[in-house]
Amino acid sequence: MELQKLTNGHHQDFQHLEEGYVSFISSDFFEGKTSFGMSVFNLSNAIMGSGILGLSYAMANTGIILFLVLLTSIAVLSLYSVHLLLRSAGVVGIRAYEQLGKRAFGHPGKILAAVVITMHNIGAMSSYLFIVKYELPLVIQAFLGLQHSSGEWFLNGNYLIIIVSVFIILPLALMRQLGYLGYTSGFSLTCMVFFLISVIYKKFNIPCPFDGFTNHTAENISIDGECEAKYFTINQQTAYTVPILAFAFVCHPEVLPIYTELRNPTKRRMQAIANVSILGMFVMYLLTAIFGYLTFYLNTEAELLHTYSKVDPLDTLILCVRLAVLVAVTLTVPVVLFPIRRALLQLLFPDKPFHWLRHISIALCLLFIANLLVIFVPNIRDIFGIIGATSAPSLIFILPGLFYIRIVSTEPMKSRPKIQAACFTALGFIFMSMSLTFITLDWVYGENRSGGGH
Repeated sequence: MELQKLTNGHHQDFQHLEEGYVSFISSDFFEGKTSFGMSVFNLSNAIMGSGILGLSYAMANTGIILFLVLLTSIAVLSLYSVHLLLRSAGVVGIRAYEQLGKRAFGHPGKILAAVVITMHNIGAMSSYLFIVKYELPLVIQAFLGLQHSSGEWFLNGNYLIIIVSVFIILPLALMRQLGYLGYTSGFSLTCMVFFLISVIYKKFNIPCPFDGFTNHTAENISIDGECEAKYFTINQQTAYTVPILAFAFVCHPEVLPIYTELRNPTKRRMQAIANVSILGMFVMYLLTAIFGYLTFYLNTEAELLHTYSKVDPLDTLILCVRLAVLVAVTLTVPVVLFPIRRALLQLLFPDKPFHWLRHISIALCLLFIANLLVIFVPNIRDIFGIIGATSAPSLIFILPGLFYIRIVSTEPMKSRPKIQAACFTALGFIFMSMSLTFITLDWVYGENRSGGGH
């Protein structure tokens, strides 16, 4: 259901929809200036963040075939979810996630949507800052030629994330429109392409087994099958795999803000942006996971760069890769901050015009909360697992399905699209329950939860 071309001017326009709906919308709200390419960069950057660093670990705990099935399924379901969101937004002429919640379920729906977006994106911001916390000290240490940390403040990750947040992330987060970040998003994606190329290159340069790993005993090194690829594996850590994959494809809070700022906005055009972005990230995810896993096999850690650092902490290429990943994840933080601020503004100041004081204050508060999480949560899998198991299924499955069922009134409840949306929503609840159960069991009975962590 594609929105027709909007007329210019500052009056409220009637906009005809393919199903015959007419929406009374302010054209000022819909005037977009961001190109197709910049929108792809922003959405791709929102999809791809620190999740890519955990995919080789996920493959090590599922096997290649099961991983491919899971990754493909999550990607297809994410595309279907974007379709449901755009369909719902098109019917009522609303391009704000929180307002869709209000239209579907009243004020409680608006609060629920805002809370889920805030919880998920703060988790995303925190996971990106985690990379800065653990990798930036290693980069500085390598630049200084030190084999071990000497305890100076500039090698303390907690101090460094505060500095990066204040002097790099905050100025970008204060941009008035998300479209302005298209250039930084493009540069961020370039850095991650360099990361992928390096992972592929290193596959053919690092031997297996890894005698240089300092945290492995001689007995561990000689484990049978340590350097053999597994096609299908189930173990305790498999419980983390689906949440990590789901978290890696969540871009839904950014879809409607990007749609709002898109030049010549139509549902078909925005769906094409989502298709290109998710397909591109699917290819990058798959290649990174396969070549990272085939480099380290059973020794793959939850965060791939730390596995490389154990082979040669002063490797020049890996040092450049660390820098590239640091730049990429740092430039992604402002992109995921925008939807949280928009959600909070919709919730707390729904009828207020733009004001710089609110704009700046919310950004400062969000960065403060993310920094606290990074400093006090000890393991990156805690963020990937818990956030992925709760907010990701809500954003990918549950809310888009419920919005579609409640908002698209042209189709009867027993119609095929409505039944599909209902099954899609139910799948989200099942996925959330199973993931939380598996993770809880792993926490209670797991003998080595930190084996792949930091």
